[in-house]
Amino acid sequence: MSTSVRVLIASHLEPEHVARIAAVDPRIEVLHAPGLLPVPRYEADHHGPPRALSAAELERWRGLLAAAQVSFDFDWYAPSQMPANCPDLRWVQATSSGIGQFVQRTGLDRSEITFTTAGGVHAVPLAEFALTGVLYFVKELPLLAERQAARQWVRYTTRQLAGRRAMVVGLGHVGRKVADVFAAMGVEVWGVARDRDLELASVTRMTDVDGMDALLPEVQAIVLCCPLTPQTQGLLDRRRLRLLPPGAIVVNIARGQVIDEPALIDALADGHLGGASLDVAAAEPLPPESPLWGMRNVLISPHSASTVDRENAALTDIFCDNLGRWLDDRPLRNVYSREKGY
Repeated sequence: MSTSVRVLIASHLEPEHVARIAAVDPRIEVLHAPGLLPVPRYEADHHGPPRALSAAELERWRGLLAAAQVSFDFDWYAPSQMPANCPDLRWVQATSSGIGQFVQRTGLDRSEITFTTAGGVHAVPLAEFALTGVLYFVKELPLLAERQAARQWVRYTTRQLAGRRAMVVGLGHVGRKVADVFAAMGVEVWGVARDRDLELASVTRMTDVDGMDALLPEVQAIVLCCPLTPQTQGLLDRRRLRLLPPGAIVVNIARGQVIDEPALIDALADGHLGGASLDVAAAEPLPPESPLWGMRNVLISPHSASTVDRENAALTDIFCDNLGRWLDDRPLRNVYSREKGY
């Protein structure tokens, strides 16, 4: 590609990262108006509350959309209208790994725009959360917190994670990192993937969804890392939750709809499950009336396990690499598949 490329920065990004994008190639013209973008509430927030733009400011934003050929993130104002409002747009680099629901809901999957995801950017922090989520219950942190609050020094026998068995469902970027981290801790890892012949050094046994039922009674923890598709919606249903052995731990870093949430609540309430560490929920924000809030055997994270202080640097890394590929007419990384939904 020999001509210049106009690149729109459509969500919050620090000036040093914008400068890195501009420096990828002299052909890049960056379109960046931070005063028109939603206000970040925390570091690496790409979904902050929209600003109240004046008519002139809104017109300026529409002008930037109309000029964009490549966009870092989706339009915050009217994403479903991007095909009409961005006539020259050819490619959007998303800031999230799981964009399937979003592009389907907005109808963008019916456009001819190419989308690339942030696949791999969040693998390490999500794997860290998954490990924390299991250790939280294996090491009985709720009990320790209660005894500390009561100023009780009571010796007890703790449990060991090493030697236990975990099932990792979904072996993309995140699932592979989760498997690596657990294996490094001495956990035997079994995997569930579309390709049951997939070979990974950290996974000792592999199956697909059809074969997972036979293995569920033999695992002490299950970590959900799969994308939300029609095939994975309600994957961990009431029957499968009861196939897990008593005391098993559930970690969900996928999407809330992958679990039958009422069935999960029942299995936690009657003590069948030892605990659940949830970064996602069926409805977000998790409603105040949800029983999950008050359960001692539940750890809730507000869909923030993947958001770390260096996220924007990592997102910029992958965008800069993809920009170089785009300019050189080479295949992009992490292209969203409309057929697969991820």
